[in-house]
Amino acid sequence: MKKHNFNAGPSQLPLEAIENGAKAVLDFAGTGISILSTSHRTKEYDAVNNGAVNLFRELLEIPENYKVIFLGGGASTQFCYVPFNLLEKKAGYINTGVWAKKAIKEAKLFGEVEVLASSEDKNFSYIPKNVEIPTDLDYLHITTNNTIYGTEYHTDIDSPVNLVADMSSDILSRPMDITKYALVYGGAQKNIGPAGVAFVIVREDILGKVSRPLPSMIDYRNHIANNSLFNTPPVFSVYMIKETLEWLKRQGGVNGIYKRNVEKAAELYNEIDRNKLFKGTAEEEDRSLMNVCFVMQPEYEELAPKFLEYAAEHGCVGIKGHRLVGGFRASCYNALSLEDIRALTECMKSFEKKFA
Repeated sequence: MKKHNFNAGPSQLPLEAIENGAKAVLDFAGTGISILSTSHRTKEYDAVNNGAVNLFRELLEIPENYKVIFLGGGASTQFCYVPFNLLEKKAGYINTGVWAKKAIKEAKLFGEVEVLASSEDKNFSYIPKNVEIPTDLDYLHITTNNTIYGTEYHTDIDSPVNLVADMSSDILSRPMDITKYALVYGGAQKNIGPAGVAFVIVREDILGKVSRPLPSMIDYRNHIANNSLFNTPPVFSVYMIKETLEWLKRQGGVNGIYKRNVEKAAELYNEIDRNKLFKGTAEEEDRSLMNVCFVMQPEYEELAPKFLEYAAEHGCVGIKGHRLVGGFRASCYNALSLEDIRALTECMKSFEKKFA
């Protein structure tokens, strides 16, 4: 039976990228050496690293005054990298969920943090609107997509100060204007590669402004100057990013995948809204294209465990909601196909006929 993988991360990657990765594990670029045993100082890996950077630039139309680097540690490590490098006096954060709260907690170690808006009053079911942004901030931080609660910014906001965004789970899933951001970061394991590496896209002029001494490994400038080779990088993870971005380019790039993502999300949300057994948890205008969160209607709550079993029996795996909120979560990242979505919606329809 084919498996339809809705896991939130590490998540489904394109089959072509996985197959190429498997080949590289045995023989990388015809060297006779596994990529797992390849030095990051070889010309073969240099081509991988540069290829991944160039694809990022092409797909997001990144200007020359921005640099793309790959770092170990995942997005959570960037929660401290960002204020370490940018926070001198005061930073603003918008609290839209667990990951935003974690970023806020880390930033408070480095200076004053002002939480400008929060959706915690309604269990993070919406994105705060019309937020007043003070002009004396060193930067404003947002989390563009919230994997646990299923909400997402659908447009690039205008900010009078440097805008920093955690885009771990929606990078390259929709068109964006990178010039509206001073720094964008994220873990790869949602949409562009396996776990083990984070990407950072940073406008160079914002760096070197803080008065505090920066540890060598934390200073973005060292990683930029060394083309992400300041220390041993996660070689295989970067290779898989390159393969995934090449696949994305073949799908019509960001515009092509966005059209498909909108279609996938509409198919699933329409079934949630139609089905007697289920209901969505996020405000309709802020529903995420990437993480579709839903629960059983109150009168059918006792059926939740049975639906998880039923879905698994029909090949739909990874739909259990985050432990903090329960319910169900179908993560519909770029590599997931419309066929995968329809497998889940058909499962929901047949479950309704059987138990409603």
